[in-house]
Amino acid sequence: MNRPLRSFGQPARSGRPGISPAEGIARLNAGALANGSLLGFGNGRSYGDSCLNDLGTLIDMRVTNRIIRFDASSGLIEVEAGVLLSDIVAYAAGQGWFPPVVPGTQFVTVGGAIANDIHGKNHHRAGTFGCHVESLVLLRSDGEVRHCSPKTNADLFAATIGGMGLTGLILSATIRLMRVPSLAIDQTATAFRNLDEFFDLAPEGDRTSTYAVAWIDQMASGKQAGRGVLLAGNHAEDSAFATAKPGRLLRVPFQPPISVLNRPFIRVFNGAYRWKQGRTKQSRVGYQSYFFPLDGVRDWNRLYGPRGLLQHQSVVPEDAAREAIPALLAAGRDESHASFLTVLKRFGDRPSRGLLSFPRPGYTLTLDFSDGGAPTRKLFERLDAITVDAGGAVNPYKDARMSPAVFERSFPNWRELEALRDPAFLSDFWRRTALALEPASGTKAA
Repeated sequence: MNRPLRSFGQPARSGRPGISPAEGIARLNAGALANGSLLGFGNGRSYGDSCLNDLGTLIDMRVTNRIIRFDASSGLIEVEAGVLLSDIVAYAAGQGWFPPVVPGTQFVTVGGAIANDIHGKNHHRAGTFGCHVESLVLLRSDGEVRHCSPKTNADLFAATIGGMGLTGLILSATIRLMRVPSLAIDQTATAFRNLDEFFDLAPEGDRTSTYAVAWIDQMASGKQAGRGVLLAGNHAEDSAFATAKPGRLLRVPFQPPISVLNRPFIRVFNGAYRWKQGRTKQSRVGYQSYFFPLDGVRDWNRLYGPRGLLQHQSVVPEDAAREAIPALLAAGRDESHASFLTVLKRFGDRPSRGLLSFPRPGYTLTLDFSDGGAPTRKLFERLDAITVDAGGAVNPYKDARMSPAVFERSFPNWRELEALRDPAFLSDFWRRTALALEPASGTKAA
């Protein structure tokens, strides 16, 4: 078994999750089905089991980390799949270029960013990461290397973006970076008293800002239910392009026997955070603290206790959000669960190039809970039901336990990916969801 040593919701800590890319390629060329299933592995920052393959073998792609070429005039960069977003920032930011989409950590590989079709605080402007992938190189188990783009092998290109690594081994990709006037962010913090105020603010925040995300006090109830702070930002115009080495200034030195992030602590933290952010209207912040605040705290996941955390990320259509989002927040309170980090964002309508991408027009809510075992899973089943009944979806690459039925209601077109899935590639997630459903008709493409 080649499973990284981690609890769900905790970054992978294994230095060698599986075989090397060279050995993986050799197995593919020799016929991988005789050696069991394979799956490419990035840097282990997914919160669920979409990057795990307990019954097969993981291919550690982190050593394939070369920047092949970069055109500073156009922003086109070609990299191997194991290059981290932090590597791209360090290489290209000094010339005025920045990744077009970044998640909450810069320690993700380009291959993982494509496989999950990640999104960021600027989805309303930029869409998903896949919207900026010009082409990619894919190795299939028949030994053939496919060069994929919107015009060449377009079906495999679409299936690979958001395909969770199931279409083959991504070897390299060409990405179009975003020209920025500075790495620093001019941030505007706007406190709101409840969700109705947020829904009134969000469209204007998206119109005037490149980035927008709301922090929510999940524990607030009554007339203050859903209170929080909308954090909108634009790149400053100060031509400051100095990059900083990703900091590890703070560290959680040991694993507490229980979760430190309990209800009393979170209640006090939420009050203090809202007070602080609500007082600061305008500020200039560095890109590391704006985009990647947790990257500066080593082993932050230990705060959630020995079981780690379970994250629930959902998206619901805009016309259902004013009912569904309050219901999702209330479910946690009803089940005596407190979310330490609760984030609400508005997705735009820019379509992804990916076949099975999670983002779609509407509002996305992320809830982080310490894993309390059976009661937490009961809560998550309730969150799932609220989401899919509203016509929404649950994020697969943040998931460790959704049912096959919830997956199908979230992604009714999953059989199109199954038809293009490489027969040698499988993950724990796909086994417990898609393969537990009625098989797709027809024959898989090789």
